[in-house]
Amino acid sequence: MGGEEKAKLLNEVEEALESIRPYLQGDGGNITLLDITDDFVVQVRLEGSCHGCHLSMQTLKGGVEMVVKKSVPQIVEVVAVD
Repeated sequence: MGGEEKAKLLNEVEEALESIRPYLQGDGGNITLLDITDDFVVQVRLEGSCHGCHLSMQTLKGGVEMVVKKSVPQIVEVVAVD
């Protein structure tokens, strides 16, 4: 993936995250976009009450990943990294 393509994808993913960020913040959490790998995997960091929460994987896969993949169809997965 070229630099320009990656920058465009990062921007599109960030916009998708902005749409769900208020819900995470409402529960005392947040999410930070870290990177997109060459195989279109989005790496994020869950923060605040989302970090270490027993429901964080459900939130990540059932909420965050769904919204990101709907907004940016090239994305194949969203994973949390520390």
